[in-house]
Amino acid sequence: MIIGITGGIASGKSTAAQTLGEWGAHVIDADKLGHRAYLAGTQAFDQVVATFGADTVGEDGEIDRRVLGGKVFGQADKLKALTDIVWPAIRMMAAEEIGQIQSEQPDRPIVLEAAVLIEAGWQDLVDTLWVCVVDREVAVARACARDGFEPSAVEARIDAQLTNQERIAVADAVIDNSGDPELMVNQLKQLWQTTGAATQ
Repeated sequence: MIIGITGGIASGKSTAAQTLGEWGAHVIDADKLGHRAYLAGTQAFDQVVATFGADTVGEDGEIDRRVLGGKVFGQADKLKALTDIVWPAIRMMAAEEIGQIQSEQPDRPIVLEAAVLIEAGWQDLVDTLWVCVVDREVAVARACARDGFEPSAVEARIDAQLTNQERIAVADAVIDNSGDPELMVNQLKQLWQTTGAATQ
């Protein structure tokens, strides 16, 4: 069983994935893969430098994500050029890790947590897609408290992402994380048992 978990900013997707990990699932964090995707020596590293310039390489010889972010922020064409490089690299690493776990521990449930799972078209990697949703005002408050962002910055990020409705439209299950954390855990537990993952 491969469970895909996605959602917008401060929706609780990482908490959901971590909880399933505590229950025995092998968790693949696409964000961590994203950090590895264009390390020096990789094809993606070379493509990023060729596309966005040598000044994207920091003093440590790695891509300076802050510089790179400044080059693509608010520019849809440049952001697409970056995701066209990075997303395939992340997908390849995720698919390799899934294959490795399935080979070594064929009965172990796998969780792929990815904020861009739908946007990147990775649904075919998972057996079921669980979407975490949260009310907009709750997401803004949580992200500001957690990351120290200004509300306007959080709202800009929310507006740049898929809407809850767009995610729900393609979801196999929806986890509402607008309330008490215990309520989310209860929803997760019910889904976990319903899928049969808990008994694998």
